[in-house]
Order: sequence, then structure tokens, then C-alpha cells
Amino acid sequence: MGLCAEFPSLSHLASTPEKALRGIRKVVADVTEDMQANGESVPEPLSSRQYSGKFMVRVPPQVHRQLAREAAEGNISLNRLVNAKLSS
Repeated sequence: MGLCAEFPSLSHLASTPEKALRGIRKVVADVTEDMQANGESVPEPLSSRQYSGKFMVRVPPQVHRQLAREAAEGNISLNRLVNAKLSS
């Protein structure tokens, strides 16, 4: 199944991944062409968006404590520890 994150309501079912990709690309192209013809704004592609590199994550206090302890034991910052965990 071909999907597009910018258009979560669209999909294309095909017998192979390659056909699914070609199919969803065609569907998205048709939809964006229609949107532009009707003066609607087309979503900006995720790959073109600028990201700050910052976001807040809320965790239970016990998880925060566990991560802080692990960072202290590793003699690294909590930020560095969490970044390493998210990157792996």
C-alpha cells in the first residue's frame, strides 16, 4: 500500500511496493493539481520543512528520574543521553 504523510486520507493499493509507490505518486499529483486549480493550498512536503531541532517530551516522573540517573552515571548530560537513545 502506498501512503503519503502529507495527505493521510490518500492511499494506493498495488501488488508490489514499486507499483504502490508509483500509484500513490500519481494520486498525490492528481490531487495537488486539483487543489491548485481550485485555489486551495497544497501541504508543504515534510522534506522541505525547516526544523529547529527542539521539542518537548513529557514523561512520567519515574522515567525522568531513571534517565537523569543514567546520564549522571555516564557522566553525560540528560540531553545527550536522550539524543543518543532517540538516534539509535
